[in-house]
Amino acid sequence: MNVKNGVAALTLGLVATFGGVAGAFAQEAVVEAKDKEALFTSRDPALNANKQVVYHIVKDLLEAGQWGQADKYLTERYLQHNPNVPSGRATVVDFFTKVLKVEPKPVPEKMATPVVFVNAEGDLVTVATVRTEKDPQDASKTYTTTWYDTWRIVGGKADEHWDAAVKQ
Repeated sequence: MNVKNGVAALTLGLVATFGGVAGAFAQEAVVEAKDKEALFTSRDPALNANKQVVYHIVKDLLEAGQWGQADKYLTERYLQHNPNVPSGRATVVDFFTKVLKVEPKPVPEKMATPVVFVNAEGDLVTVATVRTEKDPQDASKTYTTTWYDTWRIVGGKADEHWDAAVKQ
């Protein structure tokens, strides 16, 4: 047997072994962190400041709908890399308040968003959250996966945002 045939045989063997039994194994659930607020802090003052901006975006803007305070956390040009939301602070605010009709409510003492981890490096802060989806093979079941949002912080405000959204 030559090397090419050996690799092909090994690949087919692995697919047969793991592909055939993949459905028999349960997926590990994605779970939120016990102390989510602690994830938005850092010993490094610059990273701590960046994480705090994102903390308030999540808690004050996204959870509490306090879009009247968006100028505290988002730059005027706020670039949005989400195909469903236009760029610019004013248009993002309009999207949440006029299109989605989000009404402001009191800012919660503790965040409700199921945060898994927060990573900060340089001017970027990434927040991973639990996302629950319907199982396409069985609509009566759900599964968990991970959603990511990343913000670029410039001058103490979010200037750019990425997520995994697709057109709706």
